[in-house]
Amino acid sequence: MKKIYTYIVIILFIGSSCNEKLDLKPISSATTVTFYATTNDFIQSINGVYNSLQSGIKSSSPFADAGYPDRQLGLSEIRSDNLYAVADGPRVYEPINNFHKTISSNAYVEEAWNSNFNGIFRANILLDQLEKNGDVIAPDNLKTRIEAEAKFLRAFFYFDLVKWFGKLPIITYPVSVDEAVNIPRSPVGDVYQLIIDDLKFAADNLPQPESYAVGDKGRATKYAAKGMLALVYMTRSGPTYDIEGPGLGLNEWNLAMPLLDEIIANPNYAFGTSYNDIFSWSNENNSEVIFDVQYAAGYDPVVGATYPSLLAPVDFLRSAGKTKVYRIKRVSNDLLARYETGDTRKDFCIHQTGFVFNNVQEIGSFVKKYVDITNIPNNNADWPINFIVLRYTDILLLKAECILHGAPGSQANDVDAVINQVRQRAGLSGTKTNITLSELLDERRKEFLGEGSRWHDLVRFGMVESVMTSWIASEDVLNQIRPFQKDYILYPLPQAELDVKVGLYEQNKGY
Repeated sequence: MKKIYTYIVIILFIGSSCNEKLDLKPISSATTVTFYATTNDFIQSINGVYNSLQSGIKSSSPFADAGYPDRQLGLSEIRSDNLYAVADGPRVYEPINNFHKTISSNAYVEEAWNSNFNGIFRANILLDQLEKNGDVIAPDNLKTRIEAEAKFLRAFFYFDLVKWFGKLPIITYPVSVDEAVNIPRSPVGDVYQLIIDDLKFAADNLPQPESYAVGDKGRATKYAAKGMLALVYMTRSGPTYDIEGPGLGLNEWNLAMPLLDEIIANPNYAFGTSYNDIFSWSNENNSEVIFDVQYAAGYDPVVGATYPSLLAPVDFLRSAGKTKVYRIKRVSNDLLARYETGDTRKDFCIHQTGFVFNNVQEIGSFVKKYVDITNIPNNNADWPINFIVLRYTDILLLKAECILHGAPGSQANDVDAVINQVRQRAGLSGTKTNITLSELLDERRKEFLGEGSRWHDLVRFGMVESVMTSWIASEDVLNQIRPFQKDYILYPLPQAELDVKVGLYEQNKGY
């Protein structure tokens, strides 16, 4: 399958060279823009913005530069109660799992900041050139579509950033060095306003899914924008925890509801009848997928994914005759116990039986949701499978969450019936009634394991303090994890950013 940005040379006209992975760090990097002269220049440029989802900024860690999917696994799944990822030696993920205070130079933290701002810079350059030179684009409606795609992606990057770091510098145009070092962090509410404005424009101007040609699968649609906007409203509605984080306690559940209902009513999307098939390599772009990060294998340079093997240990992959550089990141005992007997999601998502390597029986459960042991690529940085960012089941459960927070809807039809539908697809019999927020959160944990949502769910539901405190006390048998503090809801700003201009940014509390 062709994927956008995998077969086009990405030209961004920044500085004097063109590079697929622009090393724009820190944010004070100079930006010199040469104008875009043809329609193809603009198409290549928007593909470059999408590429910021697929590929991150190079760092000292071999797989902390791999973009949005790896970031969600590294900073959300590993941070959460899903994984007990203690290591037998220094690993880039261990301080993330263990709530170390000294992680401002951690490769995953640096990548989250640098790669997102790299995408924002690319979007800003494109938007600036659309305003100055966009009249060369033909047909006329393509210019509007490209602008809507760029604003969707800029909002996407800022939304990811605000969940990790809280307050942010707002940058909406190409900046010089002198300008960048004088742009302070803005309040979270101001960052959200930019996100909302961009997503509203995108929702109004992006095409329907069926309007895209086959080779353009993976581009944002108006429903991807509406789904992201609904999640923004819901995230803002979460508790503040008395920190300057993603939750503002705004109670905007009613604003999210009509957006979710529009997606549910759209015939392009449907509830998948098989959980396994949603993630099948041969069933990509299925009716569950609202937005994903697209990958393709076998190209030079490599443009495949690394995330499928991020949570699988080295010896498991070696047992199939392949090599890798990871150690086991164990699924927590608490999560394993949460699955009911007969829940097919457990077997599909988690390798539980150990494996034999060099005639030694290895033990421990780990996430293998995207790994097919019979189909491991020779280059484990070149997996072909897309990463689903937002899917139909999530929309249904987000609506249930809004209703449980008081938005209009039926407990029986929009909450209980939906969750029972999800459970029945997983092979579970019987029905549940009067489902609570806590039960919904537990169901989301099992449904979306390995999809990067767990940490964000805990924060949005207002349960991260109680859940993580209790979980550490019961799970941390090696006494590796520090006591949880609400300041750990956010990550620290990268030390490199603090060093650009001393006093421009203040480090997040707790670090």
